[in-house]
Amino acid sequence: MKRSPAEIVREYGPFSGVDHVHGVTYDGQSVWFAAGEKLNAFDPESGKTLRSIDVPAHAGTAFDGQYLYQLAEDRIQKIDPKTGRVLATIPAPGGGGDSGLTWAEGTLWVGQYRDRKVHQIDPKTGAILRTIESKRFVTGVTWVDGELWHGTWEGDESDLRRVDPRTGEVLERLEMPSGVHVSGLESDGGDLFFCGGEKSGKVRTVRRPKRGSATGSGSGIPVDSTRR
Repeated sequence: MKRSPAEIVREYGPFSGVDHVHGVTYDGQSVWFAAGEKLNAFDPESGKTLRSIDVPAHAGTAFDGQYLYQLAEDRIQKIDPKTGRVLATIPAPGGGGDSGLTWAEGTLWVGQYRDRKVHQIDPKTGAILRTIESKRFVTGVTWVDGELWHGTWEGDESDLRRVDPRTGEVLERLEMPSGVHVSGLESDGGDLFFCGGEKSGKVRTVRRPKRGSATGSGSGIPVDSTRR
């Protein structure tokens, strides 16, 4: 297993009226983050807040290329980002104990915080398709270039972990500085991760380690192609 300090590239925020940052996602132009009772979007170039949607938003957030998905207690809501309307709702696998959320090639992946699990679920029914065990409390979840990453947070320690999606084996760790925590997690589809900073009210970008010509975990999981 590779271990290295996380390279924090940039910090956004704290944002006006935001006490906590939970889930984070990226639609190719704007970064969205869950801030309690709102989903907020900002420009990653300028850091300027662009808009917000009134919706319960205390945990993970995802984007499928067209729609947003937001964990809201014991359910996951599908949201039209243009209108803010909730289009559909499915049960969350943890019944309220879920944390991270991401989209990859037709399915949702949900982190369960205290249960130390990541579930792959059907986005139409909420049915669990696969479960991966973790040895740490799971926060945000993301896929990039065939790699499954998730955030962890226990006590004062937090890191980003690349794991084998078949076995849950930890392949790589990026360790955050002491006192810097990861709540939400999302890749920009390239060499950066957007990380929610929970009580700091910030979103941070962390550099993803460079790979050689062969990328991914060799798991056969499709690459997430929703980024624009």
